[in-house]
Amino acid sequence: MYVRQTLKRIILILLFLLVIPAGAFASSISNSSNYQVNEVFFGAGGALNDCSSNYCAKESLGETGVGNTKSTNYQAQAGFDTDRYPYLQFIVNNSNTNVGGLSTGYTTTATATFSVKAYLTSGYQVVTVSNPPANNSYNLHNLTTPTAPSAGTEQFGMNLVANTNPTSFGAGPVQVPSSKFSSGQVEPNYDTPNEYEYVPGSAIAYSNGSSGETDYTISYIYNISNLTPGGLYSFNDVLVATATF
Repeated sequence: MYVRQTLKRIILILLFLLVIPAGAFASSISNSSNYQVNEVFFGAGGALNDCSSNYCAKESLGETGVGNTKSTNYQAQAGFDTDRYPYLQFIVNNSNTNVGGLSTGYTTTATATFSVKAYLTSGYQVVTVSNPPANNSYNLHNLTTPTAPSAGTEQFGMNLVANTNPTSFGAGPVQVPSSKFSSGQVEPNYDTPNEYEYVPGSAIAYSNGSSGETDYTISYIYNISNLTPGGLYSFNDVLVATATF
């Protein structure tokens, strides 16, 4: 039944293009709430995996243009024989941050950015796995629920959205080139402006399907109290991105 409805969907798309020839929109994934078709093409013919017991071939017929073309904001892969191998790309853009001295009189902030994109997957998840900032064996108190910053109270937390408290900093996810192609999101507990949390081993970002690039900004807060031990604190924030299938 699934195959029949999928074929009907493709026929309807072809009829639509014949009735309205003003333009065409192509994507590697066509989906609704119930169905999804990967690597759809319109043309004279082609096969991505034509195999016998000894040989395999990728074939095409009637292609007028093939290969990759791109600009600063967009990219397209023309032709039937596009890459059919899944991949996950994960890039951390700034690896070192010095927040300077901490004070009981104000909240210290910092940001870091990373980007993720996934192809031919069911999605991805990004997890933060590190312990809070440490001075030898002492760790700053991490916020285990979304909490507003409070100067003079020992706190460490983060979120992945734009904030106005304690200052204007951070940013929400940016879909590249647009939300038509990218679908990365922030996990609950890290998506509330002006509230911060940090739980080692918790997921902070995700996508529910193949996604173009999503750029994320992590906003950190640091607060100390009069009882916080003095010394040099360090925090090695290890992020792990995992594709799902």
